[in-house]
Amino acid sequence: MRLSLNQWTTRHWPLPDLAAGCASAGVGGVGLWREPVAEYGLERTAKLVREHGLTVTSLCRGGFFQAPDALEDNRRAIEEAAALGAPVLVLVSGGLPDGSRDLDGARARVADTLAELAPYAGEHGVRLAIEPLHPMFCSDRCVVSTLAQALDLAAPLPSEQVGVVIDTYHLWWDPAAWDGIARAGAEGRLHLFQVADWVTPLPAGVLTGRGMLGDGCVDLRRYRTAVEATGYTGPIEVEIFNDALWALPGDEALALTLTRFTEHVT
Repeated sequence: MRLSLNQWTTRHWPLPDLAAGCASAGVGGVGLWREPVAEYGLERTAKLVREHGLTVTSLCRGGFFQAPDALEDNRRAIEEAAALGAPVLVLVSGGLPDGSRDLDGARARVADTLAELAPYAGEHGVRLAIEPLHPMFCSDRCVVSTLAQALDLAAPLPSEQVGVVIDTYHLWWDPAAWDGIARAGAEGRLHLFQVADWVTPLPAGVLTGRGMLGDGCVDLRRYRTAVEATGYTGPIEVEIFNDALWALPGDEALALTLTRFTEHVT
C-alpha cells in the first residue's frame, strides 16, 4: 500500500493504538512527529513500529531556523530520525524573527543553516526535505513559499542530503508547481509526497484548515500522476490537520482516510 498515515492526521490516537490500527488495516507506513515520539520515548517508539512491521516514512519536523538554538535542535532531530529509521526529516523553515521585516535575510539564514546541517544529515543517512508552505504562513512559520524557492535552496547541496516535500495543500494554487515537480524529479530531490485538500472558508484556526481528501478543490489525482511521472515510487503520506477529523476515534478516521485515498488519489 502506497498510503502512509501521518501521525497528525489522527493526532489524538495514542501511539500504540495507531501502530496496531495501521498494521491491522494493512497500512505499512507512518509519518511520525517529534513531540509525541518524545512523550512516548524514542527507543520505545522505534521498538513499537518494528514490532508492528511498520516503516517510518518521515519525521516531522525540523527547521524553524529563526530560533537561537536552531542548529542544535535540528541536529537532534536528525539523530531522532536516524534512530527511528526515518529516511526523511521534514523541514519547515520558520518565519521572520520577532520584530523583523528582513525577509531576504530570513531566507539567507535558511540557506546558511542548511549548508551546516546537510553533511550531518548525510552522516546519519537522513535526507532533509524542505517543505514550502502556502504564502499565508510566510511571516510566522515558513519563509519558503514556493517549490521553486525550495529547490533553489537545495540546489547547492547534494541531492542525497537535501531535497523537497511536495504537499498538495500548500502547492495547489501555484501554476509553477508542475514545472517544479518535474525539476525535483530530474534533480533527484523529490524526497516526500504528502496529500491533503483545500477547503473554504478557512476556519478561524488556519492551521487546522486542511481538508479531508475529496472535500475541497485540489486535483489530488493530477498531483499523484505528476509526481509518479518523475519516477517517484515512494510513500504517499496523508497529512491532515482538522478538528472534525481529530474528534473521530482513530480507527474511524483511518477508515475514512483509506476510503477517500482510494476514491481521490489512486
